[in-house]
Amino acid sequence: DRTITLQADLAEGARLDERLRALREALGDVPAEVKVKFAGEDADQREAATFLMTAFVVAIFLMAIILVTQFNSLYQAALVLSAIVLSTAGVLMGLLINGQSFGIVMVGMGLIALAGIVVNNNIILIDTYNQLRSQGLQPREAALETGCLRLRPVLLTAVTTILGLMPMVLSINVDLVTPSLGFGAPSTQWWTQLSSAIAGGLAFATVLTLLLTPCLLVLGARFERRPTPLETYDTDLPEHLIAPRPTREQLQRTD
Repeated sequence: DRTITLQADLAEGARLDERLRALREALGDVPAEVKVKFAGEDADQREAATFLMTAFVVAIFLMAIILVTQFNSLYQAALVLSAIVLSTAGVLMGLLINGQSFGIVMVGMGLIALAGIVVNNNIILIDTYNQLRSQGLQPREAALETGCLRLRPVLLTAVTTILGLMPMVLSINVDLVTPSLGFGAPSTQWWTQLSSAIAGGLAFATVLTLLLTPCLLVLGARFERRPTPLETYDTDLPEHLIAPRPTREQLQRTD
């Protein structure tokens, strides 16, 4: 067997996937006994994509098991994991706003990191909602109280995380030896895609989570009834023996 190795560099401004697609089309008339194998950056990206996809699926599976065990509800566990799907659109939006291309390695790492970040907001909202429901509030009232009580903590957590990523998003390079401050240094380009993906996905998912999660909790209550203290025991009692529903001030003091 004879082996011929061809090497080439990608022209400035050209996309690897487009050039490889055109090359494969040009090699369509090659005889069947001639085997063509692509290596280099393309093979590395495919290997990285396979590894990241496996890691992403394993992470989602482990989180799903923990959430189902914690909430004892498939619907609420799926609602928590829905934040990961919502963050995907934010990842693409963040890359587009910052003018970054889609890199399978860094963007894939950003998605895996987001999977462990954006679910926290939904966990906080759903846990608060369940506590309010156990205290006797109706689904609609519990959802409204949840949004009021957890709006500031969720927003503060997201904003501080996004602001902490801004130096990498803006490609700011700080040299403590010189000292100097620069923008767009080569050492920062590697991390710009990762930080843009995380910041964009977190911002988009946080806004949609605050709007959609309470609505979906109320919708899910129609199909998945949770017993409240008034439903658990006999309610044919005099009104003076039934504890009144807690006010917002009482809920904040007991939180």
